[in-house]
Amino acid sequence: MGEVKENIAAVKKMIADACNEAGRNQDDVTLVAVSKTKPNEMIMEAYDAGVRDFGENYVQELVEKMNTLPKDIRWHMIGHLQRNKVKYIVGKVALIHAVDSVKLACEIDKEAAKLGIVQDILLEVNMGREETKFGIFEEDALSVVAEISKLSNVRIRGLMTSAPYVVDPEENREIFHKIMRLAVDIKNENVDNVYMEVMSMGMSQDFVAAVKEGSTMVRVGSLIFGKRNYTK
Repeated sequence: MGEVKENIAAVKKMIADACNEAGRNQDDVTLVAVSKTKPNEMIMEAYDAGVRDFGENYVQELVEKMNTLPKDIRWHMIGHLQRNKVKYIVGKVALIHAVDSVKLACEIDKEAAKLGIVQDILLEVNMGREETKFGIFEEDALSVVAEISKLSNVRIRGLMTSAPYVVDPEENREIFHKIMRLAVDIKNENVDNVYMEVMSMGMSQDFVAAVKEGSTMVRVGSLIFGKRNYTK
């Protein structure tokens, strides 16, 4: 016990150091603890250490945890979301990170309209153009944003990306730099209902590089909770 708390302190220090180096305020970076496959006891250790933002990849696991853990937790759906699962999380999560198509956004809009709410989302961009990852390509972003902006019950709060796995995290700085530039291009379009205030980029392997490039939200799992257990 206590290891999770120590790990969080270490991650927060790394964020603070990266912010100092980049001349940024560390309060502008939100730490999302990625808790997929982790038991409630470990999540509560992180909660007791002050973390309130938790990210899950699978709808069923997210819903189960949401029903049993403290109500002031801000849940983030960070995994690929299937359209038939949208109804289970709309209005319950603070942010849906991986919106990778207009069709998915339309489904979220439809479910949010039933509840009379506006669901905050991020547009997932596949900056590394990896075949194994979801997300739209950079050149399609402006047209996709324009389409989604017409929906009344979703609000694009920013962009999300998962950079390639690299041995040297500094190699991903160019990816992070490019998506920050894309966010500026989108912002300059001045589209109603579109905000570029949240940049969800950087995971355990490369969040320091992401923060240096302007990330406002880092998704850190293994550095907090240890390696994942997929045998469940």
